[in-house]
Amino acid sequence: MDNTQFIAQCEEKLKDKFAYAEEIAYFNQKKVLDAFAKNRISVMHFNGTTGYGYGDEGRDTLGKVYADVFKAEGGIVSPHLLSGTHTISVALFGLLKRGDVVLSISGKPYDTILPVFYGENIGSLKDLGVQFDSINLTQDGNFDTQSIISYISRHAVTMIYIQRSRGYELRDALSCEQIGEICFNLRKNGFNGIIFVDNCYGEFVEKREPSEVGADITVGSLIKNAGGGLAPTGGYIVGKQNYIEMIGRRFTAPSIGLEVGSYAYGYQYFYQGLFMAPHTVLQAVKCSLLIGQAMTELGYINYPSMDKIPHDITRCIRFDDERAMVDFIREIQFTSPVDSYVTCEPWDMPGYSDKIIMAAGTFVAGASIELSADGPVKPPYVAYFQGGLTYEHGKYALEKILTKLRKS
Repeated sequence: MDNTQFIAQCEEKLKDKFAYAEEIAYFNQKKVLDAFAKNRISVMHFNGTTGYGYGDEGRDTLGKVYADVFKAEGGIVSPHLLSGTHTISVALFGLLKRGDVVLSISGKPYDTILPVFYGENIGSLKDLGVQFDSINLTQDGNFDTQSIISYISRHAVTMIYIQRSRGYELRDALSCEQIGEICFNLRKNGFNGIIFVDNCYGEFVEKREPSEVGADITVGSLIKNAGGGLAPTGGYIVGKQNYIEMIGRRFTAPSIGLEVGSYAYGYQYFYQGLFMAPHTVLQAVKCSLLIGQAMTELGYINYPSMDKIPHDITRCIRFDDERAMVDFIREIQFTSPVDSYVTCEPWDMPGYSDKIIMAAGTFVAGASIELSADGPVKPPYVAYFQGGLTYEHGKYALEKILTKLRKS
């Protein structure tokens, strides 16, 4: 069977999953359009400002639109939030103080977040007197509710921290249903602190967001799902208004909060990116499903398994062989619209303890809503695949991957 026939066979098996993903995209598109209409978005909101940015309608209204889309009380959306890691860090430092206790209930956070919590002599939360602890998920990928409830009954926990995506772990992403259930159980058992969710890679994959199921603060990056492939930089923070104001005072200065902040280049791509996000995420989900079906047919273990619905746009594929992993990632680069001639090599990427190989021939540097793949070069040699602005791009990349695998 040639590649074209094989891919067609995979697509036939995915018809129902594709239809379900399209239903979610349509639901979320309506949600975004309703928020635009409610806030009376006009060309005026695309204009930039300079200096202090007093009365910047584009900036302020963008935060309101995000809050409405995510069913939150308030929001901060800014190009000055430089990445998902920076956005999470700003929010954490805005909410926590000396003596506070943070409990991560989804295991240890992503590599670049760990030093934020307990790096030494780098201005981390630990350096400032904030205590951090974690509880792993169960073997079947659920919250260890018994251990969590036991912990909060014995400690004065200030914040519950949840990372929705898998990071570089071999597990499925967390669903909003799972997050909602643990939020309910936490409140039922007397937890009155902050529930904080890192939502990176999960936006618009489901009909609900963490802020709709009990999270007090939800954060993410605009060069992932929420930016729709158009936002050139930035991050978002949505949640309860009192927490948003606390974070705003950390983001700028305690005396001025969210009253200032200019961006001379304007906000069109941030608004347009949010408008595009449900459709763009649909493309990424379909790319993930196609790659997953094909690799499963070829005998490769990958997550989430094909009997499950994805809860983020990332798929991890286990190769157990460095060469196969590297070849897979390089084929993603070779089929990229930008820097397709580049041969990816493992390197010491800032913030990571192992060498990382990354394919990201993207229009926006490092944008993982665009077709990309990466992973730490160490056993068991897992490639983390994500994105795809168009399904057709992902399909073409799969053709090249299949050809490479069959030659190996």
